[in-house]
Amino acid sequence: MNFKENEIVTQAVLVGIVTDRDDANETERSIKELERLLDTAGGETFAVVIQNKSTPDPRTLIGSGKVAEISDLCKENDIKLVIFDEELTPAQIRNLEDEIGNDVLVIDRSMLILDIFALHAVSGEGKLQVELAQLKYTAPRLTGKGNDMSRLGGGIGTRGPGESKLESDRRHLQRRVGALEAEIKILEKNRKNMRASRDKSGLCKVAVVGYTNAGKSTLLNTLTGAGILAQDKLFATLDPTTRKYTLPQGEQILLTDTVGFIRKLPHHLVSAFKSTLEEAAYADIILIVIDASDPESSEQLECTEKTLEELGASDKPVIYAYNKCDRGVYDSLAVGNPAQRENTVYISALTGQGCDRLAQVIEKVIHENKRTVKFYFPNSEQGMMSLLYGNATVKDVEYTDDGVFTVASVDNRIWGKLKKYDIDYVENNEAD
Repeated sequence: MNFKENEIVTQAVLVGIVTDRDDANETERSIKELERLLDTAGGETFAVVIQNKSTPDPRTLIGSGKVAEISDLCKENDIKLVIFDEELTPAQIRNLEDEIGNDVLVIDRSMLILDIFALHAVSGEGKLQVELAQLKYTAPRLTGKGNDMSRLGGGIGTRGPGESKLESDRRHLQRRVGALEAEIKILEKNRKNMRASRDKSGLCKVAVVGYTNAGKSTLLNTLTGAGILAQDKLFATLDPTTRKYTLPQGEQILLTDTVGFIRKLPHHLVSAFKSTLEEAAYADIILIVIDASDPESSEQLECTEKTLEELGASDKPVIYAYNKCDRGVYDSLAVGNPAQRENTVYISALTGQGCDRLAQVIEKVIHENKRTVKFYFPNSEQGMMSLLYGNATVKDVEYTDDGVFTVASVDNRIWGKLKKYDIDYVENNEAD
């Protein structure tokens, strides 16, 4: 389903639920975000329905009374789409569609996000990842509606005798999932090779991450002239883009734009886009872009940091860039601990304000995380010199009959691999 291309649905009813465990304000914020997601997908919010219920109803999430209310609302206004802010089970979708009736389509937040991903995927890998995520999510939800989905067929080579169309569709989806996974494995291998090439370049890798629509693509365009599509929409950028950027003192780095994070980002999406999201895990520095003009910036930062933790990228040096300061900085903006404040910059990626300061902070963090080390490589292990040349700044080399003395500026990752050749480290440990 694609709202913008097919224009099947222009209006929808959005549904949320507040249980005893939920914060009503958080639910309201999530619903507002759902409205923006629908707008990004090309739809329009007709009405919002919030159910206050101590515990979710296992059949319909919101209970039969509220379902009947939504059914009347849809029937009277010819609404054909209902979107739930919570993830629905296959059985709940079937029950809701049956009880609402009138051929109303019921989807949840995850399905809507997948639709937006389908709109914005540009690269071959991005399109494959989207299709795989869609199939994995929708296959269990193939319940069938009416007689059309339960006709019996007997086509040679496609369906077994008496096999229903629904079963045939499921079998076809399983084959397609297998084919997509095989294609994506090949692309993941290519991406690993690209990362290996970047590692050999010795350039520091900075991943630009943050909540969706925080201004990551605009920042990359301003700094590098990358020419990435930048819109005031959620998930405007899906495919990662890497560009070189020269810092004030002449050092070059690699900046990579990444897909935005969001509340309730489904785990199957994280899994499907693993190779794309891993750009953050493989980076040397994380640059978190936050919308300073958004009243929910603190919650969005919390969501971003939680996602980074799930990706195994929470141990990296972090720079915080509070963006869109040309729109004003939200009064209750909390920067956090002192260490975080030290590496915080206020910028406007749109106007370029503060970007010079950002470049200086990046430079400072890079140098803080490097050390000058004197290595000794015996002749038998001079092959390790290639690792040093590919990932560090070599300042001096002295050849002897037995080996090579080298002075180099290295980061913690490379030092960890070569510490047994660090002269001072070896001497100190021998003394112990």
